[in-house]
Amino acid sequence: MKKFLVYIALLSGLYCNAQFGTQVFSKDPIINLENFDKQRVHWGYFLGFNSYGFKFDYNNNPQADIIVKQTTGFNVGLVGNLRLFEHLDLRFEPGLYYAQRNLTFPQVEDEFDRLREVKSTYIHFPLLLKFSALRTGNVRPYLVGGFSRTLNLSSNQDAKDDNYAQIFRMKKMTNNWEIGFGVDLYFEYFKFSPSIRGVFGLEDELIRDNNPNSIYTGNVNSMKTRAVLINFTFH
Repeated sequence: MKKFLVYIALLSGLYCNAQFGTQVFSKDPIINLENFDKQRVHWGYFLGFNSYGFKFDYNNNPQADIIVKQTTGFNVGLVGNLRLFEHLDLRFEPGLYYAQRNLTFPQVEDEFDRLREVKSTYIHFPLLLKFSALRTGNVRPYLVGGFSRTLNLSSNQDAKDDNYAQIFRMKKMTNNWEIGFGVDLYFEYFKFSPSIRGVFGLEDELIRDNNPNSIYTGNVNSMKTRAVLINFTFH
């Protein structure tokens, strides 16, 4: 699936690059989709990549922090855009996100028990406001921000076992706020919008081990999501 997304991104990039000189960044471009943004509602879809991590806060200063190694995951989803005003839109971007974080607990002596691979499948529901600048030719930059709610299908929330049985548990539902930027590029038949966005968890997501003095979770005050999303959207 990752290779498929890479191929899509490369093909899209080649297609866009072939048109940039004559349609987007030329000195006197032909204006494409001139009335596209005047639609009350329009739809699209996105493909992209993500890098999810955690921010840990501790009850007491630990001898060594929990090490979070982020990996690259991928995203796919739909976009619904509602025009509110000339420069302001409301967007709903439900998507499926696959992510993995590798956690290393330095205080655990056994090398095998020290590592936890936290694989997550998220259904992500962001509700965002999009603030667009004036359109220049076929280019229009924008800022985006808002609130999201996430369902973690791999949370292990209902599992009775914990880290002492190799089970890392997280809450199933979490809330976040998001902020980012992007650019709308207008081509002859579609609008292409690459963007980058940060996700910041608002609440503690960790479910503690059954032992309150657990070497894994006993000293953790909070564990919150931090993520970077890169999406390629087609309208």
